[in-house]
Amino acid sequence: MDYVLQLVCAFVATYGIAIIFNAPKSTLIPCGLVGMIGWLIYYAMIQQQVDSVTASFCGAFIISIVAHYQAFKHKTPMLIFVVGGIIPLVPGGLAYEAMRHVVANEYNESLQFFLKTGIITGAIVMGLVIAEVLVQMYRKMMTRLKKARTLN
Repeated sequence: MDYVLQLVCAFVATYGIAIIFNAPKSTLIPCGLVGMIGWLIYYAMIQQQVDSVTASFCGAFIISIVAHYQAFKHKTPMLIFVVGGIIPLVPGGLAYEAMRHVVANEYNESLQFFLKTGIITGAIVMGLVIAEVLVQMYRKMMTRLKKARTLN
């Protein structure tokens, strides 16, 4: 039951962000699904005691791959799906805790939260970038194979 609640909340959050960012109406449900799939990967890994940095990287990687597929399917820019899909993974709670400790003059604790927030954010970015590179390599390879087949 916990997984169902997590998935519904991730879908609603991503769907809502897609509405706020004026995504085309035909892409709202796919946007929600992209965020839901990314959160499922993240949440399942967290439940298996995987570090949140690794889980964030894997979730972002999957979001980027699924977003590429949805962008191709709906003939829209990939960014429509990634922006909404990545929202559930953003470490907003950690950033809040960091600022709360700064306001309370607890700088050692705030530094730990800031560093963890930065590392998770970097992992999300790396997941998106590595997936993008792999998709571009795949497309280039498929283009070369098509050319080779037409020449033969």
